[in-house]
Amino acid sequence: MRVPYEYAIIQAVPRIERGELINAGVLLYCQRRDFLAARTHLHEERLLALAPEADVPGIRAALTSWETTCTGNGASAGMSLGERFRWLVAPRSTILRAGPVHMGLAEDPDAELDRLAALLVH
Repeated sequence: MRVPYEYAIIQAVPRIERGELINAGVLLYCQRRDFLAARTHLHEERLLALAPEADVPGIRAALTSWETTCTGNGASAGMSLGERFRWLVAPRSTILRAGPVHMGLAEDPDAELDRLAALLVH
C-alpha cells in the first residue's frame, strides 16, 4: 500500500548573496510509517566552482548534523519526527537550507529516499 510522504532537497548555498546553490541531500518524512531520514552527498567540485573559498569540511560536518537530527540525537532528542522535520525545513539564511517541501506516495519510504537522492543529488 502506498502512503503519503513529504520531502525537501537540502541545498548548499555557499554565497547567499549570489543565490547560487547545489543539491546536497534529500530529507524525507513519512508520518504513517514513522520514518524520517536524510541522504546527503556533497559534490565538492561543484561547490568549489561556485565558491572556491568554501569550507568543505565544515559543510560536510553540517550535512552530517542533518542526518543526526533525523535520528533524534543531540538537540532534537525530545522532538517527535514531525517536529524534527519541520525544524529542518524551516526557512533559514545559512549555507545549508531546505528547498520547498513536496509531497509524494510510496510503498517504501526508505527506498523512495534512495531513489530521490539518486535522481536529485548524485
